[in-house]
Amino acid sequence: MEMDSDRLSAGWLWYGGALALGAVLYVVSGFYPAHLPVWMPWQFHWLEYLATVLVLGLFARGLKALPRDQHPPLWRKISFVAGVLSFYIVLQTGIDYYAQHMFFVHRWAHFVLHHAGAFAIAMGMSGPVLFAGLPDFLKPIVRSRPVQAVLNVAQTPVMAPFLFVGLLYFWLIPQIHTVVMLDERLYTFMNWTMAINGVMFWSLVLDSRAKPPARMSHLMRGLMILVIELPQMVLGAILSLSSHDIYPVYNICGRVLDMTALNDQHYGGLIIWLPGTLTSFAAMIVVLVTMRLNEEKAEREREAREGAV
Repeated sequence: MEMDSDRLSAGWLWYGGALALGAVLYVVSGFYPAHLPVWMPWQFHWLEYLATVLVLGLFARGLKALPRDQHPPLWRKISFVAGVLSFYIVLQTGIDYYAQHMFFVHRWAHFVLHHAGAFAIAMGMSGPVLFAGLPDFLKPIVRSRPVQAVLNVAQTPVMAPFLFVGLLYFWLIPQIHTVVMLDERLYTFMNWTMAINGVMFWSLVLDSRAKPPARMSHLMRGLMILVIELPQMVLGAILSLSSHDIYPVYNICGRVLDMTALNDQHYGGLIIWLPGTLTSFAAMIVVLVTMRLNEEKAEREREAREGAV
C-alpha cells in the first residue's frame, strides 16, 4: 500500500512539474518570442505540449505496469520516444515559424508528421505499453465498439491508402492551402490530421506480427505501399518541375529566407518526391523482413509440434 502511494505521488509530481514547465514556456514565448532560440516554442500551444507529456507519461506508466518480459526491445522504446519527440520539435519549436513562411520547410514538417516521425512511432510497437499505462476507467472506452468500428473502417486495405494519399493531396489543393495557412485553427487541425493518419497507416503496415492477430497479411501491406508510392511521386514531380508559383500564400505570409517562390516550391516538391519514396522503400524492406521472420517462427513451431508427437 505504501509503495502504491509512493508511485501515485511520483506520478502527480511528474505531471505537476510538466504543467509548471508548460506554464513557463507559455509565458516566455508570449513575452519574448523574438529572443528565444530556435529549439524553444515561438508560439506555445498547450494542446501539442500536453499531448506530448501525456503520451510519454502513459508510456512510462505502462512500462512500470508491465512485467519486464512484456516490454518491447530497447531499440523499439527508443524509436517510439524519438518519433513522439520529432512531432514536438516540428510543432512546438521555432521550426513551426519557418514552416508557416516557407513552403519547403512546411513540407519537411509534414514529412516528419506523416512519414518519418509516424514511421518511428509505428516501429516502436508500443500500443500494448500505452494501453497498460491508461487509467482503468479509460480502457473500456478504447475497447468499445465505436472506437473499434472507426479503426476497422480506417484501417482497411482500401481506406488506409486512400486516406494516406487523400490527405496529402487535399491539404495541398492551392485554394484550400491558402485558407489553411492563414487560419491558425485550420492549420492546427491540418497538422493533427497528418500526424494521426501517419501513425495509423504506418502502424498498420509495419506491424511485426502475422495475420492474425495483425489486421493484414504481409502481401496486402506490400500492395498498400506500392499504391501510395506512385501518387506521391506524381505530386512531387508536378511541384518540383512546375514553371509557375502554385502557392502564392507564402508571398502573403512573407518568406523568411532569401529564396524565390519557384525555388521554394521546387524544393518542397522534391521533399514529397524523394524522401517520401525512400520511406516507402524502407517500409517495404521492413515488411519483407517481418514476413520472413514470421515464416521462420511458424516453421519452428510446426517442427516443435511434430517433434512432440
